[in-house]
Amino acid sequence: MLSLLEDALGSTAVIRSFSPGQTSQDPTTPVIALGPEAFTRVRQENRNVPILALLVDQSFIEGYAERSDGSVSGILYNPPLLRQAIAGKVILPQATQVAMLARPESVEIYEQVIEQLPEYGLEGKVFVVSSDDRLIPTLVRALNYGDFILAAPDKGIYNPRTIKHILLTAYRRNRIVIGPSQAYVKAGSLASTYTPLTEIAQLTARFVQEFRDNGQFPPPAYPDAFRIEMNEQVARSLNIPLPGRQKIIRSIRERLAVPEEAADE
Repeated sequence: MLSLLEDALGSTAVIRSFSPGQTSQDPTTPVIALGPEAFTRVRQENRNVPILALLVDQSFIEGYAERSDGSVSGILYNPPLLRQAIAGKVILPQATQVAMLARPESVEIYEQVIEQLPEYGLEGKVFVVSSDDRLIPTLVRALNYGDFILAAPDKGIYNPRTIKHILLTAYRRNRIVIGPSQAYVKAGSLASTYTPLTEIAQLTARFVQEFRDNGQFPPPAYPDAFRIEMNEQVARSLNIPLPGRQKIIRSIRERLAVPEEAADE
């Protein structure tokens, strides 16, 4: 990541490693933090130092950014749920219903996407997993409702201990899982969009330049460019024909630009 940032920022910027105590000596130079833990460490040292957080999700950084008056921002890493849902729709054109699993404390992750789905010919429903022993029974209910499962990066639901059981249960009922990330596709999810690190570095450079020019970062944002990872073996097992990667990406972009209702008009 350091090498990518150096290339993106160019020779006009100097990147140096962060050292404890540095923010008290130099409180105006922006700090680039990789991940939530690094962000928290810097924030605890000096609440006024400008910080650009990389590899964080929206729910983590947006509160800090809203309260910071431009001194805190982030390059969002986890794929937007709407983009993931549209990927599922492109792969399964006949899909009309999307099921989601959440813990009681994480239901809000899906609130925005549920409101957005009808514009794209989909409806969604969250199935709440009240306890560990209710995961599979709740999943079965979700699979009976949804044409596919839309998975957010919610560690209370999707983690190394649970993912095998979730994917096998879905597979046995001829259902697919979209997301929550590129890594889970290797485990058996059918597909997930993701952002290459090169794109994160490029957007980081633009945010840093904005800060140098105006003394403020732009609001947290996703890079525009993305790719898609697919598990072709799972697709073959479920007799799902997969379009080419570029065709899927192009279709996702087109649908995000023009929702289905607007296109019908």
